[in-house]
Amino acid sequence: MRALLVGLILALPAPALADECGDLIDKVAKETAASPGNRSTDFANFSAGDGTTLTLSCGGPQLSSVGAQFRGEAPPDGYYALFGKAGHAVTGIGANVIEAAAHKAREAASRLRHSNVDAGGARITCSVSGTDKGPLTMCAVIEHSDRS
Repeated sequence: MRALLVGLILALPAPALADECGDLIDKVAKETAASPGNRSTDFANFSAGDGTTLTLSCGGPQLSSVGAQFRGEAPPDGYYALFGKAGHAVTGIGANVIEAAAHKAREAASRLRHSNVDAGGARITCSVSGTDKGPLTMCAVIEHSDRS
């Protein structure tokens, strides 16, 4: 009887915490209207249209990040708005705060190739590079481990 009970417990779905990344993927998709693509237990990418993609990395409780990639000379304003919404979905920080920090980081990165701006308890990092496929802007919102 005990073996049957243990078997039933093991057959039950994992606790909600185990699907935290799935919940975060759904939250980013809902907030941004981007379409989820490949996904795993700790990662997902999204198609957002207009040369923009999103990537989500689930690092456990309160340590996740979301990035936005744009192929082209300079990202349109919609890129920053989308990035702000995705960042808000992951961190809870206001989308407008993330959007403003991304503008600053991207502007500095255009001169320095890479730049970081701290905002609202997270780091916004942007890189600008040229590839064989053309110019690429990548920005990410990365939660700090100490959010005090």
